[in-house]
Amino acid sequence: MTDRARWDSTWSGLGLTPPSGAFEDVVARMSERHRAYHDLQHLRECFARLDEARALVQAPAEVECAIWYHDAVYAASRSDNEARSAELAVEALRAAGADAGAVARVERHILATRQHLPGAEGDTAWMIDVDLAILGTEPARFAEYEQQVRREYRWVPGFLFRRKRREFLRALLARPAIFQTPFFHERLEAAARRNLAAAVA
Repeated sequence: MTDRARWDSTWSGLGLTPPSGAFEDVVARMSERHRAYHDLQHLRECFARLDEARALVQAPAEVECAIWYHDAVYAASRSDNEARSAELAVEALRAAGADAGAVARVERHILATRQHLPGAEGDTAWMIDVDLAILGTEPARFAEYEQQVRREYRWVPGFLFRRKRREFLRALLARPAIFQTPFFHERLEAAARRNLAAAVA
């Protein structure tokens, strides 16, 4: 499915017509030159994972909308990317006439990707797992992902990046479960732990 077809399918699933120019705006944002991982490739991988579990997701179009927007604003040096991305999604949904419940759920899904904390409920858990699914990919893709993240933080000295990155990966490994849904826990947990352990080592 092309990006445009996916976009149209997302909004059709929401029962809404997107604001004029919204697709072009999101694609332009996701194609910014400073991005190496948080780009259209990441979105496509998220959509592919969501499709695997679509029959289990309560409101897949809302999760798709959250995927489209969750990294719409991204700068490695900022800590408010998710909040600003959520604002864009809320603005687009309200302009399209979405009901308040749908707007609130999409916003919650996006904000949850800031820390990917355990204990998420409902479709927010699916959103978190889809966003983290890169951790459970084959070793070659995981290694590419690590290189992409490093490029996004190329302004950080190597020794500092390696220390902070190890702290982040160790924190993930220390969790009782990386993936919150039984579906993705069964399919990706073991591979994710192998990839993270290798990266830390």
